[in-house]
Amino acid sequence: MSKAERALALLLRLVGAVCLLATFAVFMPLRWMAAVHDWLGLGQLPEGRIVEYLARSLSAFYALMGGLLVFVSFDVRRHAGVITYLAVASLVFAPMILVVDLSIGMPLHWTLQEGPFVLLMGTAILLLQWRARVQG
Repeated sequence: MSKAERALALLLRLVGAVCLLATFAVFMPLRWMAAVHDWLGLGQLPEGRIVEYLARSLSAFYALMGGLLVFVSFDVRRHAGVITYLAVASLVFAPMILVVDLSIGMPLHWTLQEGPFVLLMGTAILLLQWRARVQG
């Protein structure tokens, strides 16, 4: 395995592990969710089943994506197509989520972290894949 492939695998595992932390939110008590919501500067968590459903299902989706990232990290050559797709999808998703964050008035700290991080992650993955192909 080349140096670039090892770096790519490490990046995928790191991001995947962070995404897997969302598993906790799937099962956490609603009052804890409300406390985190308030702590993040988002105010009082709205009541209603749809709010809880969206919070839990999005957390489950993040966990699912985290598991996928960790899984593909164990054979970056074999899963190169999936990894490329996830990276390109991240590059498309980043400006979309930035527009959403800005249009709904998310706090600045949230907006500055979410879209730019996704953009950097997608770019880093593509660059590491390119370097791996050049080295391999």
